[in-house]
Amino acid sequence: MVKTKQLICINCPMGCRLNVEIDKSRVLSVNGNICKRGEKFAFQEALEPLRILTSLMRIEGYEKPFSVKTSSPIPKRMLFDCIEQIFSNPVERSKLPIHVGDVIISDVCGSGTDIIATQEVIL
Repeated sequence: MVKTKQLICINCPMGCRLNVEIDKSRVLSVNGNICKRGEKFAFQEALEPLRILTSLMRIEGYEKPFSVKTSSPIPKRMLFDCIEQIFSNPVERSKLPIHVGDVIISDVCGSGTDIIATQEVIL
């Protein structure tokens, strides 16, 4: 059974309205894109949407959280599991200082992506 998904491309400021025809787990056609990036976006978004996760993470015994993000996009279906892992694993004070780009959690939820610091933390 062929389904049609309507998407808005977010790869450039044009915001093309895309119509994607999907049969099971296969993209049959993409219409509405002005550039090739829109077509690539539609294929990815229709089959396995990816997102960069940004969050706050706690340090044991410290009130103020610090910001983290995934080092690369992860499947949208894994976002809540990854957030749960971030919240349930505060950083030990002995691991300080933390610098921008430091890996805080390796291979979060088995995604192959790391959680990295986006903020300096020096106590």
